[in-house]
Amino acid sequence: MGFLIKKQKGVIFTGIAKLSVVTLISSLAFAFTDTIWAVYLKDFLVSDSKVGFFSAFLTLISFISFFLIIPLIERSNKSKLYSSSLLLIAISFFLFSINKKFLFFVFLAIFVSVLQTIRITSFGIIVEDKSSKKRLSRNEGIMYSFTNFAWVIGPLIAGTISSFYGINSVFILSSVVLIFSYVFFRKTHIIDNKKSKKIDSNLLKNFKDFFKSKDRLIAYVLGGGVNYWWSLIYLFIPLFIIENGLGIEWIGYFFFAIAIPTTILPYKFGKLAGRIGFKKMFRIGFFIPFLLALICFFVGNVYIVLALLILASVGLAMLESTTEAYFFDILKGKEDLRFYGPYNTTIDANHFVGRAISAVILLFLPFKFLFLFFSLSMFIFFVISSKTRNIVEMRR
Repeated sequence: MGFLIKKQKGVIFTGIAKLSVVTLISSLAFAFTDTIWAVYLKDFLVSDSKVGFFSAFLTLISFISFFLIIPLIERSNKSKLYSSSLLLIAISFFLFSINKKFLFFVFLAIFVSVLQTIRITSFGIIVEDKSSKKRLSRNEGIMYSFTNFAWVIGPLIAGTISSFYGINSVFILSSVVLIFSYVFFRKTHIIDNKKSKKIDSNLLKNFKDFFKSKDRLIAYVLGGGVNYWWSLIYLFIPLFIIENGLGIEWIGYFFFAIAIPTTILPYKFGKLAGRIGFKKMFRIGFFIPFLLALICFFVGNVYIVLALLILASVGLAMLESTTEAYFFDILKGKEDLRFYGPYNTTIDANHFVGRAISAVILLFLPFKFLFLFFSLSMFIFFVISSKTRNIVEMRR
């Protein structure tokens, strides 16, 4: 990725390179906390099913927030929004580490969920604004490669620290890393002042206008398919690991391994999608987890199951950056300011559905039926992907 540091307009170290470093540092902090989040929730909520229902509740909060923040995104400096969200999340993580009260824990969890919607939306728009149309899928691939690299090393560090010093120490470390990310971002002097003259504050109208476009609806569904799968991996598989007699450090090992394909491959897949179009990439990407999750349903060995899930992440590497790039490619003008936030509700909508249905399944059926459920879900996304426009960025 030498182009990250090549000279452009007399400047060495491009804007995309700076944003890559920022996302690497911040993603490392989120990888730390996400590694132990399910276990942390279970300390308060006791049962696997309650963990699923509470997580679904938080995704509902995020879903609503993505629509409520549209006026804020349209009228605000995206750089200031992003840096402020980093700082406030850092403070919240520190408070998680010292809190023992259930109600305060609920408040903090809701507060962080709202902040995350601001962080995700503002950063995504910054990346799009710093990218040309021909290079958007490539640059999205770069961002996801750096994000997922954090997921290679983050779980190993978090798993080791939590096994020796406890879960609360992981929150403290995450807080420190986020503050460092905040400082670095401020030092880059990246500015994104793009604003909309017309502020769209009507929540219901924004909702209707977003979904009345068939192309946006399909992009929304497919973009959520990735997060739908991750709800299995990052919430329920840690519980699966513990319940099969493995130590908490195995969560770190698993997250380390599963992030390797999504670290080294998104950039290559992003470039490939830019040359051949998105449709083939989407179909192959969803077919892989469909097939491997189906095999997991019939396999009883925990190590084989984990290995199959790691292999399935190759398919996810085809989808993470390309689904978002596809969404930006079908937009016109300044529609990103209005519709990128609602698009990101696909994260929470699919997390909610995945977690809520999984929680219900676990009330009545053995854990292995989750694999069957997610396999069938991936097949549905595979079918829907045939409805996409085959946009080829390099022809633009």
